[in-house]
Amino acid sequence: MARDTWAYREVAVESVIDPRSGALRIRPMAGQAFAPSLPVQCSRRLCDPAVYPAGTKFLLSAKLTDRLGGPQFLYAYHGDPVVVLTNAAAKKFLAAFRRGRI
Repeated sequence: MARDTWAYREVAVESVIDPRSGALRIRPMAGQAFAPSLPVQCSRRLCDPAVYPAGTKFLLSAKLTDRLGGPQFLYAYHGDPVVVLTNAAAKKFLAAFRRGRI
């Protein structure tokens, strides 16, 4: 089954250390349509501290979904290319998102 590309949108996310487990987690950055507490399911290599340290920002193509009526989460296809954002690029992306809101 092909992916529905219309359901996906660009989302700026960042890697943070989970205080309970100490592992890296991916979460949406504040200032977008998605809460930073919303879980993100994406490629495991984004959570590898040897490749990307804590605080690294990414631009993902993700969609809001749930699994059989469970809690909602953002899903990003693991085969998409990894786009790392600099602090300036992340700030510019979030500023453009805020201007585009109604």
